[in-house]
Amino acid sequence: MRRSLLLLPLCALVGCAAPAVDETAAPVALVFPVARTVAVVDDYHGEKIADPYRWLEDLDAPDTRAWIAAQNALTERYLAAVPQRAAIHARMTELWNFERFGLPERAGERWIVGRNDGLQNQTVLYTLDALDGPMRVLLDPNTLSSDGTVALSGSEVSPDGRYLAWGASSGGSDWQEWRVREIASGKDTDDHLRWVKFSGASWARDASGFYYSRYDAPGENQLKAVNEQHQVWFHRLGTPQSEDVLVYRRPDQPKWLIGAEVSDDGRYLVLTVNAGSAGNNRVFYRDLAVAGGEVVELLPDDDAEYEFVGNQGPVFWFRSNAQAPRYRLIAIDTRKPDRANWRTLIAQSEATLQGVSFVGGQFIARYLHDARAEVRRHAQDGSLLGEVALPGIGTVAGFDGKPEASETFFSFASFTTPQEIHRLDLATGQTSLYRRPKIAFDPARFETRQVFYSSRDGTRVPMFITARKDLPRDGARPTILYGYGGFNIPLTPNFTVPVATWLERGGIYAAANLRGGGEYGEDWHRAGTRLAKQNVFDDAIAAAEYLIAQRYTNPQKLALYGRSNGGLLAAAVMLQRPDLFAAVLPGVGVLDMLRFNQFTIGWAWQSDYGSPQVPEEFAALRAYSPLHNIKAGVRYPATLVTTGDHDDRVFPAHSFKFTATQQALAAPGTYLARIETRGGHGAGKPTSMQIDEWTDMLSFATHELGAD
Repeated sequence: MRRSLLLLPLCALVGCAAPAVDETAAPVALVFPVARTVAVVDDYHGEKIADPYRWLEDLDAPDTRAWIAAQNALTERYLAAVPQRAAIHARMTELWNFERFGLPERAGERWIVGRNDGLQNQTVLYTLDALDGPMRVLLDPNTLSSDGTVALSGSEVSPDGRYLAWGASSGGSDWQEWRVREIASGKDTDDHLRWVKFSGASWARDASGFYYSRYDAPGENQLKAVNEQHQVWFHRLGTPQSEDVLVYRRPDQPKWLIGAEVSDDGRYLVLTVNAGSAGNNRVFYRDLAVAGGEVVELLPDDDAEYEFVGNQGPVFWFRSNAQAPRYRLIAIDTRKPDRANWRTLIAQSEATLQGVSFVGGQFIARYLHDARAEVRRHAQDGSLLGEVALPGIGTVAGFDGKPEASETFFSFASFTTPQEIHRLDLATGQTSLYRRPKIAFDPARFETRQVFYSSRDGTRVPMFITARKDLPRDGARPTILYGYGGFNIPLTPNFTVPVATWLERGGIYAAANLRGGGEYGEDWHRAGTRLAKQNVFDDAIAAAEYLIAQRYTNPQKLALYGRSNGGLLAAAVMLQRPDLFAAVLPGVGVLDMLRFNQFTIGWAWQSDYGSPQVPEEFAALRAYSPLHNIKAGVRYPATLVTTGDHDDRVFPAHSFKFTATQQALAAPGTYLARIETRGGHGAGKPTSMQIDEWTDMLSFATHELGAD
């Protein structure tokens, strides 16, 4: 749950093909839509701050809708004149059209696996009697909407393998509706839950129902209203939501986010409580074997991160950074929970312990060593059983299953390798390939190098650089630099079709592991938060300077890209060092650092950003807030802001107000916005929309960097 808090042309709303382009067409003259101003001034600790485009926060007002339409029309006209646009769209569509599989999951005697045949908007769930047997459709989200914008947002198989609880979100919203499907028949029951957010489903051991988290029904503006009073409920199968049983809520703590998980033995309900997006959390539990049992506050202090891994009777296992900033695995006996009695099962090491699962009677520990995946197996007493062989430098996920399982599955991907599915034999420790996608892309032509550079204060920062092997380092290569740097989230190697398309066209892709992320544990994270947030921007600036100094590229050939918190990064760095870049692409960015905590779940990000209501933190936020640091008369790099008008994670008015301000104040230049009118923050976005959006982003970068 913690990780979830945080990353169009008008015809593209229904995924139409890219329009034909007249390659001789003259560049479009940029006449920006007129945005009226209003006399709104806020007082922050005695400093008066104007907010002239406050009216753009009213997403459904006629003026706002007209402004969105005008921005999209201007951007479409501009991109239609890019000669390479049609070719980029065609090649990306071709590359995206490959079969992709998810990780197999047990459902009683059956298996469930996700599969996308290539260009399906949403991945389909199938059942199999055997892993190599025929597949039967269980749940096809593509049938839930005509434009593919209703997406599967979560699913959980009941312990007896009879039912699938599944959640769906519409138009990219974080709001979910949950239903229940009989796996044998493929038909839904009458169960229907609404106003679910930041939640999965966790079944009772007897499959009588499941626990979930929700909010009270919001008022009229469900895409803007602040989310408070998260609460845990139990839904009994076959009953209406109105009869659900309230399990836990804290009216005295409206900001708490509460997740519920039933232990594998069915004995305990474990409640994980976050007071925002910070890693630190509390852990409570209820003994389900005791009728009307009280909730016990096992870890009430919010002093560290505690991720529940499993249990052996009353002994709970947690991955934690308590007295271990790179994490360790600890055992806490709930009968004597004092810290003096805690036991370390897997000690902190030089690598960052990214995750632990307990499957087949052993712990599978996933590590990051300089942002590269390593996996180790440990016995139940913590002793090392061995390493898990991986195909190369990349990212792994998975290793799920029950304590009695004999095998588990994991995925592996790199910048040039699409996600493969591998099987791990838990008895022997041997791995074998289950699924490898076939794609019209030759990874042998490309290579990824990991380099290390010094930031402004001397901190050593890693960066991955991927390009064609034969590409000359002549200082003239079109390059996209990507960064995130926040919320303890590591940036690791992964395959995407847009990056593959960019590489094929002779571009370089660089991904910098900035402070604020989770590459080196909690110390690395904290070094990029609150009053130290400028470190993140300094790291990104130093990455750009390294790429230029090492003759990968030059400022006329360099673009900066980031999404969400990375959108903040891209915009802030552009404003601080406009001389380093020819193009900048801030996606769904947090750009108004004085009002970010006023919308939906934005208040939760104060753990990383600080609060504008605190004088010292206000000063730091004001110093880099993109909306408030656009300088009149300065020519900035060509800018393409992307967002979705249904984004209820990062409220889209961040992007609206930034675009209006840049267009009004900056020296004449290319300052555009692309606003998806049936999209949200990005999760569940249909394939067709992804292809259209990335076609436009790569076309923009290609044009502004003078690439082929």
